[in-house]
Amino acid sequence: MSGAVEVLDYECVDTEQVPAPLRDAALEGASTGPAMLAYFAAGVLLGVLFVQSEVASWFRIQEMFRFQSWHMYGIIGSAVVVAALSLWVIRRWNVRTLHGEPIELTPKEWGTGRVRGARYWLGGSVFGLGWALIGACPGPMFALVGSGLGVMAAGLLAAMAGTWTYGLVQRFLPH
Repeated sequence: MSGAVEVLDYECVDTEQVPAPLRDAALEGASTGPAMLAYFAAGVLLGVLFVQSEVASWFRIQEMFRFQSWHMYGIIGSAVVVAALSLWVIRRWNVRTLHGEPIELTPKEWGTGRVRGARYWLGGSVFGLGWALIGACPGPMFALVGSGLGVMAAGLLAAMAGTWTYGLVQRFLPH
């Protein structure tokens, strides 16, 4: 290959729903300098919010997993309520994206294996186990490293290595 980038087609439902010209325009616009600066600024603000609300606090996460405090359950519960209301608004008023295409909400495919939904509860269990062991999920790990908690760099590197490994073995896994 002479400098060409190989594009893999994973049959993602989200990109198939968008007409090719709109998808290409959205992908092109997302890579511009101002868009990248806006994404960076949003990430910094989210990181500050995580640290200030103690969502990224290892102690708060441990309290949650030991059922010693309801702080994190309140934050997660409020996020669930906001997501539910947002989905209701999208469905009720047929909200469209910035490019005008309709937002399609497809139901989960639970699978047809012996244990329906196994990929969801197994994946959630592994995610929760890692979250409990390290005391942070992937988003706040960046905020924790940025706030000076250098030990979280090990967890961040492990999470990135896991993501990279998944990318290598993804084509061999059932989806």
